[in-house]
Amino acid sequence: MTALLADENFPLPVIQALRALGHDVRTLHDYGQSGQALPDSEVLRFATAQQRALLTLNRRDFIRLHLQDAAHAGIIVCTFDADFVGQAQRIAAALTAQPELAGQLLRVNREST
Repeated sequence: MTALLADENFPLPVIQALRALGHDVRTLHDYGQSGQALPDSEVLRFATAQQRALLTLNRRDFIRLHLQDAAHAGIIVCTFDADFVGQAQRIAAALTAQPELAGQLLRVNREST
């Protein structure tokens, strides 16, 4: 199973729901790295050093970083979705469909209504 690192803006209820589904999700806060206004490149570098795919809502910046250099443990970019459990389930399904994320960018969008 892919180990994940959620960046600071990722909703805690989604993280909790992913954990309840059995996923190994850590946060920057877990590592004592929260509240430091780390640049996105540093967040990605930290996730890579921890061998964790990055989970983020900051799509534009992390897609740009991926296009510049795909030497990372994976990036999962999501759209905000107030259905936190549903979002966690879509992320879990995407991880099942693509279990190897190293160097990959995975997009998980909210369901259209």
